[in-house]
Amino acid sequence: MNIIQILDDRAKNNPDKPAVIFREQVISFSKLADFSLRFANTLKKLGVNKGDKVAVYLPSWPEYIFSYLAIWRIGATAVPLDFMLTEDELASCIAHSEAKILIAKPKANFSLVSLKNRCSDLKQIITCQDKTEGFLFFNDCVEKSVSTAIKVDIQDKDHAIIFYTSGTTGKPKGVLINYLQLSAPPKSMEFFVNSDLGDRDTTLCALPFSHLGGLIYIQNTIVFGLKLVLMERFIPLEFLKDIQNFKVNFFWLVPSMYYALLQLKEFETFDLSSLRWIVTFGASSSPDALRRFHQFCPKAHLLNGWGLTETNAPSVVLAFGSQKIESVGRPAPWVEVKIFNEEDKEIKAGGIGEIVVKGWVVTDGYYKDAALTKETLRGGWFHTGDLGKFDNEGDLYIVGRKKEMIKVGGEIVFEPEVEAVIHRHPDVAEAAVIGVVDKLRGEVPKAWVVLKEGKTLSDEDLRYFCRQHLAHYKIPHYFEFANALPKNRTGKIDKEQLRTSC
Repeated sequence: MNIIQILDDRAKNNPDKPAVIFREQVISFSKLADFSLRFANTLKKLGVNKGDKVAVYLPSWPEYIFSYLAIWRIGATAVPLDFMLTEDELASCIAHSEAKILIAKPKANFSLVSLKNRCSDLKQIITCQDKTEGFLFFNDCVEKSVSTAIKVDIQDKDHAIIFYTSGTTGKPKGVLINYLQLSAPPKSMEFFVNSDLGDRDTTLCALPFSHLGGLIYIQNTIVFGLKLVLMERFIPLEFLKDIQNFKVNFFWLVPSMYYALLQLKEFETFDLSSLRWIVTFGASSSPDALRRFHQFCPKAHLLNGWGLTETNAPSVVLAFGSQKIESVGRPAPWVEVKIFNEEDKEIKAGGIGEIVVKGWVVTDGYYKDAALTKETLRGGWFHTGDLGKFDNEGDLYIVGRKKEMIKVGGEIVFEPEVEAVIHRHPDVAEAAVIGVVDKLRGEVPKAWVVLKEGKTLSDEDLRYFCRQHLAHYKIPHYFEFANALPKNRTGKIDKEQLRTSC
């Protein structure tokens, strides 16, 4: 599957069909193809060739899409960087990736000049939205360029993307995605939704393009000819307005975003009848949010899914019509998934262990980190760090991350299980659980809780509620009430920040 060839074919056969809607801007498939080709020619002129790295540091704007496509037209490697990264984190990732070009929106809190001086391989910075003295301007790079076809011999194993999963908080970890794997998410989505998506459909993206969840929207828009309604960032009320106004047919979010939507007083007033299926990825305590959301779009299929950047998610998704919403379903036919114990031996159905994955969708490894690559891909299986189990029918259940295990006096407590129970309380909007040090038991659970507007609860209220659903050693020893929980750029709760606050 050649995503650029598919784009060019769509531009030729249906040039005026809207591909992307962003604010008041409507971008057709022909414009998407033309702008990306013009920008690719500019990058070529700047000395970018096959295999070179081009970093992108932008909000979720159309320029991000143009940049991805232009980079792939050359056979170069995109380095998408989270727009929330600080200057130090950005410099760390750019230096590690050896990026030659940076496409960026200037920020008031750091200097692009300083950034360029810190990164010896960085030859040029192209700014978006705001012209900046001493740097090229994105609009000029497109408008003053040419639409000359670019011929390049791209092999399946050539690297298309390096996704960074950490900055200065740890050694930069660059996940390698090859050109063959660009076809994995669309292929998986088509399989899991029984081909229930096509050029008549509209989807809505509120996930950042610097992460796989956002990138999948771009891939699916081109491969299936979708109309993509694009939000720069997730704003719950605006998200619901867009579903209603654009008659959105499907989307995928992380659980915390569903909880945010459900907290809106106006939620029940919106018409969500256009939705045919909705998906949650990214956490194991999401069934409650999906069920509550589904009450207001009962004709839509509920899908729970799982996968990592390293496995080019989605890897596993619940089948259409299945009522086992606690499960994430079964893997695609081209993906092998097993449960291993600590000795890397397979565990039978019902046993909890580490989820391991094998197949052409699995990353080739981590950029310039042979030791980590060897460790995570040992024995030919990618070790995900996620814990799970299969039932007797072959459906997978996510228990949590390895680091989400709390060892309470010799007993194992899984944080997501406790979170799922707290979420059931009618007055709770959101919750997160971590393990904290205890002199007697080693560790005990602690819960952070956000209440619904106007509601009040005490520690003992929640402790009593938990007693009805959990063994005594799983009940949080401490409850801390907060106005909000810290989130990362993808909307997931940032547990590392909670851990460091203890």
